[in-house]
Amino acid sequence: MRVAIFGGTGFVGSYLVDALVAAGHDPALLVRAGSESKVRCRERVRVVTGDIGDVGAVKKTLEHCEAAIYNIGILREFPSRGVTFRAMQYEGLMRVVEAAEDSTVRRFLLMSANGVKADGTEYQETKYLAERFLAQSELEYTIFRPSVIFGDPRGLMEFCTQLRDEMIRSPIPAPNFYQGSSPSKGGFSMSPVYVRDVAEAFTRSLENRQTVGNTYALCGPEALPWPVIIRRIAAASGGRKLIVPVPAGLVGAMAALLDRFEWFPMTRDQLTMLLEGNTGDSRGIFSALAIEPSRFDAEHLAYLGNPSP
Repeated sequence: MRVAIFGGTGFVGSYLVDALVAAGHDPALLVRAGSESKVRCRERVRVVTGDIGDVGAVKKTLEHCEAAIYNIGILREFPSRGVTFRAMQYEGLMRVVEAAEDSTVRRFLLMSANGVKADGTEYQETKYLAERFLAQSELEYTIFRPSVIFGDPRGLMEFCTQLRDEMIRSPIPAPNFYQGSSPSKGGFSMSPVYVRDVAEAFTRSLENRQTVGNTYALCGPEALPWPVIIRRIAAASGGRKLIVPVPAGLVGAMAALLDRFEWFPMTRDQLTMLLEGNTGDSRGIFSALAIEPSRFDAEHLAYLGNPSP
């Protein structure tokens, strides 16, 4: 199957390309000028140079394809550069869906996120709007909502390596954020999902008719409290980490003052979503796609022992 990918050169996108090629599909990638060297399996991939705002480039990427995957997403916006949640996660999706409806594409997969909602953060709202727009189209869609994704970043940004570099290796103790007046109350958990499992879920659902018209959470097999996640990342990185309680309100107040600066590590919205937690039960979809989800353990975190590129 010929599959157009929008967002195929980043962390998850690189694994999507690998999985599609391994399954015998022929990917076509929309790639920003100057990023051609990031394309995996170049001998099997058709590359179209352009960006998501270029309707002509979008249409060219979709040419002769039977399916499309929209995998463009950002964790932080930079309005001065035109990089916003609305532009990248909603308007870009709208542009691709409208072009796909006028093309040979009939199958469409969307990378959304666990916890999206209409009244959430700007990140969550724009992901939700993208889901709604796709669901109202004429395309045979499937929407996946992954929890936080982990795996070898291949030199790109990834959850665990970012925590390793910015928190675990820092001489400052790692924060265990809490809400309210007592550190013993509250807390949050996550179900990290392995990047290869996410890529396989997309690939195997392409020709699985049972997934058409459905939305699925993609969560790992464990719901892990934040301190457990920190300890496992520290152990995989070759050490230990002191964890101390930190009031979320204090961090939120600091973010309100400083998150407009790129050097500040966390925005208010990111803190809000972190405190909401990110868990779910994905046993049904993984079973339907014959995928045994990987655990957040030493074996699958071994890449953290490698030096940063």
